[in-house]
Amino acid sequence: MSRTDRLTGRALVALFCAGVLIPFAALVLTALNPPGTAVSGLAWPKDPTFASFGEAWSAAGFGTLLTNSAFVVLGVVPLALVCATLAGYAFATMDFRGKGLLFGLLLVGLTLPYEAAVVPLYYNMQSLGLTDTPYALVLALVGLYMPFGAFWMRQQFAALPKELREAASLDGAGDWALLWRVLVPCIRPGLTTLGLLYFLWAWNQFLLTLILIQSPEERTAPAGLAFFVGAHSTDVPMLAAATLIVIAPVVLVYLFFQRNFIAGMVSGAVKG
Repeated sequence: MSRTDRLTGRALVALFCAGVLIPFAALVLTALNPPGTAVSGLAWPKDPTFASFGEAWSAAGFGTLLTNSAFVVLGVVPLALVCATLAGYAFATMDFRGKGLLFGLLLVGLTLPYEAAVVPLYYNMQSLGLTDTPYALVLALVGLYMPFGAFWMRQQFAALPKELREAASLDGAGDWALLWRVLVPCIRPGLTTLGLLYFLWAWNQFLLTLILIQSPEERTAPAGLAFFVGAHSTDVPMLAAATLIVIAPVVLVYLFFQRNFIAGMVSGAVKG
């Protein structure tokens, strides 16, 4: 790369970083103002305080909302990862009748907007007696995330050398042992990345929560934030504090797993 290309790349990265960090800094500075303070522009508050966080926490009931979101995430991520791993392993390593057709149907699921499935999902969950419960959201999200998860894991398994599977088979490893003892450890970065994506999508899910869960006690954090905004639309510091409370788990999880996320994004790009 030439010096001009390097400088251009760095300038673009700096521009994108500024586009993310400046709004986030404005949000933090706004939340440090006392509740009810009129805020305009990006400026350090005269009397910095965490009072807006306490007021927002108690007014919105974020203790319950965050617990509900954590329950949904802890239900969606492990179950979806297991299902996606099994599906990806089958599509990448096994030959069976209808394999191409079934995989094509999964790819069709990637093209369809999940908003089109909201109404059928609601009536299906209602017939099962699961509406107004987090179990409805968990089952719906696992199903909706399956096309992408199966495609992702198929690519991860397909990128592994075929000789690895042949050597394990010669050593007497069956399909189950080959999957969990040999292949899964090799694709751990990709599996971690998929788990992180599932976490982000499940935590930020909004529309399905509004449709499937009507009870205020069962709402997740993003849905609770929407109702909180409607009730406190004029108190900007409290709105900023509430937003930071909701996005804090996402930011922390991403910062903790960022190396694995980046490694997983490129692990299946080149077939070994």
